[in-house]
Amino acid sequence: MGATLNSPIPKAHPVLRDPFQMRTLLIAVAAGFLLLFLIVPLITVFKEAFSHGISAYFAAFNDRAGQAAIGLTLLVAAISVPSNLVFGVAAAWAVAKFQFPGRNLLITLIDLPFAVSPVISGLIYVLLFGARGWLGPALNSWHIQIIFAVPGIVLATIFVTFPFVARELIPLMEVQGSEEEQAALSLGANGWQILWRITLPKAKWALLYGVILCNARAMGEFGAVSVVSGHIRGLTNTIPLHVEILYNEYNFVAAFAMASALTLLALVTLAIKSVLEWRLQGATV
Repeated sequence: MGATLNSPIPKAHPVLRDPFQMRTLLIAVAAGFLLLFLIVPLITVFKEAFSHGISAYFAAFNDRAGQAAIGLTLLVAAISVPSNLVFGVAAAWAVAKFQFPGRNLLITLIDLPFAVSPVISGLIYVLLFGARGWLGPALNSWHIQIIFAVPGIVLATIFVTFPFVARELIPLMEVQGSEEEQAALSLGANGWQILWRITLPKAKWALLYGVILCNARAMGEFGAVSVVSGHIRGLTNTIPLHVEILYNEYNFVAAFAMASALTLLALVTLAIKSVLEWRLQGATV
């Protein structure tokens, strides 16, 4: 029975608020951590990079080894990011839109790089493709070098970055469902038409978000690349490895100058990530 006109109006529950002291303490702790572990290191990087003036800062980028490290970093990202883009779209489409044997196993394997240390993943590639590895003698007979060369760096980077695109797309595609795809299929659309005209446009912001994260990790990866690169100066050093070498040589200005390039990349990535998060939230409402 519904409430009558004479029925008392139920009182609204009071809004619970945290005590002022607790809120102040939590905000202070969060701000302190940000200041100590984010703001101060960022300031230190740029302070040390410009400690000997602007000319010394830009001189670090005129070094051939530094230019080679920048070029190799861009090359590795240019190969690994599109590769993971294709894999991520295919894996997310399969997991979110279809039921098939091994689906749960595929989801588990996608998360594998999050559970395995990058150094261990690099060591696995050495055991597989190294001169004394399982496939090393066969590769040597064909004059193919994977380890201590660009192919090994690309493979290691692809391994540590391939979850990012798939992991951004799978939850969104599952929430969106497959009703529109089924309707298009009933109207005679083929698989490629459904993918390009329905599935991907609905998930474009999540796709771009995953690509941004994948690119940031590809350019900043250190552990796996360090194992497979061999640290050959001017040939197999990416920017993070080049920074380590400069720092170990006490060339602090050049080291922090190169580190500032990665820092700027991280800040730009963070800004783009924030914009895409906002657009992604608007797309899912």
